[in-house]
Amino acid sequence: MKQVVMMGTSRATKGGIASVVQVYDDAGLFQRFPIHYIETHRDGGALTKLRMMARAYLALLCILLRGRAALLHVHTASRASFWRKYPAFLLARLFGVPTILHLHGGGFAKFYGTECGRLRKWMIRNVYDNVTCVLVLSAQWERWVRGITRNTNVQALYNPVIAAATTVDWSRRDPATVLMLGRLNKNKGTYDLLKATAKLPPTLAHARLCLGGDGEIEQAREAAGALGLAERVELAGWIGPEAKTGYLDSATVYVLPSYNEGLPMSVLEAMAAGLPVVTTPVGGIPEAVTDGVEGFLIQPGDIDALRDRLQALLSDPALARRMGEAGRRKVEAQFLSTTIMPRLERLYVELGATPAQAAPRADALARNGAGRT
Repeated sequence: MKQVVMMGTSRATKGGIASVVQVYDDAGLFQRFPIHYIETHRDGGALTKLRMMARAYLALLCILLRGRAALLHVHTASRASFWRKYPAFLLARLFGVPTILHLHGGGFAKFYGTECGRLRKWMIRNVYDNVTCVLVLSAQWERWVRGITRNTNVQALYNPVIAAATTVDWSRRDPATVLMLGRLNKNKGTYDLLKATAKLPPTLAHARLCLGGDGEIEQAREAAGALGLAERVELAGWIGPEAKTGYLDSATVYVLPSYNEGLPMSVLEAMAAGLPVVTTPVGGIPEAVTDGVEGFLIQPGDIDALRDRLQALLSDPALARRMGEAGRRKVEAQFLSTTIMPRLERLYVELGATPAQAAPRADALARNGAGRT
């Protein structure tokens, strides 16, 4: 049987693509279709990354030469992520294999618009024009991609979430606890969040901030100390899937004040856990969070607005709970893997892939009693 060849970063890495692919696996996609996953990148030094990429292309070439590829599904972001995958698109075209370019990450518009010259822009457009299908994470990204390509098969496919059967009771959450998950840096709004927390009124001096992520950990520690927040900020490091549930169940507000995004898994996971969200209207986020309903949207870099929204939610647990419940309903209506995965699987079949077997979906198992109580 021919295989779906999927290419992307190692699932052991820290980042959005790895999280999405893991949900695909947990939701049963790798059981329902014969998928050969080829890792193109992993955390480590330059030599480790080079070896990984060389092995990836050797594996891809072997599959193509043997005629075993039904289609190629490539997960990519911008900059190095895109250029690592660039030869894969050319090889698939050479061998006549249908190809899905699946765009993740929020920096591609800037990468294309301001960081690439004429030649690189042409190379990017050439790939987009010639793949069989372009998948993006939101309607906003669909509009942007249609502006740079002649390809008429551009589709928005939300990132999927697997939700537990129920959310934790609000009374069991730690009071006034703000959670942020993701790489710590300026682009994610880490330092804006620290400054906003420092500006909260004395009545919220007990509020705590947990930053779960890799990146600029020491810089964040220094910034917290300089703002007088050393005792109120937990730098938890990268939080893996098993520990993540505990953090989401303990917090009272989730914050992601990013400057650009695709459709962040952490926001969807927080909503699935019943948390109100304070974030920014970038990328596909406004399709998940409506200002004043599931949480609040503030402009990137607006520290005073961020402080005000945090203050509103931390001072009013009933409001936070209502918004968290609205977020959970939004996830159940639009973002569960039981809704998203069938669309991807139909696309696979349309492009020539043959299902291997049926398998129970993780959401269905959770709703039959495997979740929290």
